[in-house]
Amino acid sequence: MRRIIAFLILMFVKFFSRIFYRGHYHWLDPIPKNPWKDIKLLVFMNHTSLFEPLFIQVLPIWYLWHLAAHSNVPGADITLKRPIVGTFWKLMVPNIAPITRKKDATWENYLASIKPSDVVMIAPEGRMKRKNGLDKFGKPMTVRGGVADIIMSMNEGVMAVCLSGGLHHVQAPGQHFPKLFRPIHMNISYLDIEKYKSQFPTSPRERKIAIVGDLQRRLENDCPHRA
Repeated sequence: MRRIIAFLILMFVKFFSRIFYRGHYHWLDPIPKNPWKDIKLLVFMNHTSLFEPLFIQVLPIWYLWHLAAHSNVPGADITLKRPIVGTFWKLMVPNIAPITRKKDATWENYLASIKPSDVVMIAPEGRMKRKNGLDKFGKPMTVRGGVADIIMSMNEGVMAVCLSGGLHHVQAPGQHFPKLFRPIHMNISYLDIEKYKSQFPTSPRERKIAIVGDLQRRLENDCPHRA
């Protein structure tokens, strides 16, 4: 039943987005005929809005059915505790784990929960960009190490790095309702996880630093230049 509810919500968001927003998607790497078949990790970068599920308009219906049962998402505990937004996310993604920003066991517990059949979705900056280009504390947006932990724990499949053009023109943090009939843009990199990891040092610490640095470079250089 939870899978059916999640799928219906995903379908509603997909068709709502297709009706009210014109999506522009550009693949930065060569892709196979069926690009979604082997994806194990979806990395959403340039996190600007809680309305980023609008981008699922690009996903085929069969993949939404797959996500409804196999998605595994680390979510900020602060967001998940919000009565409306938190409930919506829990219904749309039944397997969403609350993660704190403190040095506690929640992250290690999350990593241990990932199964081979899961599709992990993560926003690796860990917070949202405000209109001034900084986070809510006035600090630059940077990639955190958690995404590297996930990549290093995977030995097969594909990672899709989804680089948003930003959604402040649709809904910025603090705004309650989205603006309709706006274009949305995203660039997507399609990367084999094993090949991606092999280009970095074998030392776990050095590899983690290198992966974070590479994703930070992609965040700064590969996002669409317009929203």
